[in-house]
Amino acid sequence: MGVDVECGPAEHERDAQWLEAVLAGGIGVLDGFLSPARIGGLKDSAEHRLARGDFGDARVGADARLQRREEVRGDRTCWLVEPLLAEERALLADLELLRLDFNRKGVLGLFDLELHYAWYPPGAGYARHVDQLQGRDQRMVSLILYLNDAWRREAGGELRIFDGGGFRDIEPIAGRLVGFLSAGREHAVLPTRQSRLSISGWFRRRI
Repeated sequence: MGVDVECGPAEHERDAQWLEAVLAGGIGVLDGFLSPARIGGLKDSAEHRLARGDFGDARVGADARLQRREEVRGDRTCWLVEPLLAEERALLADLELLRLDFNRKGVLGLFDLELHYAWYPPGAGYARHVDQLQGRDQRMVSLILYLNDAWRREAGGELRIFDGGGFRDIEPIAGRLVGFLSAGREHAVLPTRQSRLSISGWFRRRI
């Protein structure tokens, strides 16, 4: 599984440790990736989009086989595409620096970023799955940034990452950035007892 890293307060070291953990095939968990003010701005942006109807029911499958199956995946999503709001544009600039770091240190050939909001209403979750679609390997690095203030353990909604016969649960705390290599990494979102909001996506290589 590689080395898992809970990044500490030394910013220069924590970012490098997070990156190395992901490149080693482990799980990178970086708290405080963005300031509380920026997390609040992204949360406001998501709520603005939700109110104006930008979110749609998430579906599973690919192409003509896409379908809504709430017993598998109960979230609603909004893809981050132009025109972007100011906080979203700032986030993409930060993640572009991260993409360049991955390419410098891991020679992954990452070309672009696919990103969306994921809102889970109470009772929703996402069953065990992998991020690479069958027959497609463009998604290389999975990222999740959480936007949930004052999250309580009893609210559920953890990210469960599987490793052989075991698993690790990660709470969806505001400002926490989780990363892992997409290929073969099974994970799930446990049912949440309150609204749960994140930004999820993938660094991709060319087809």
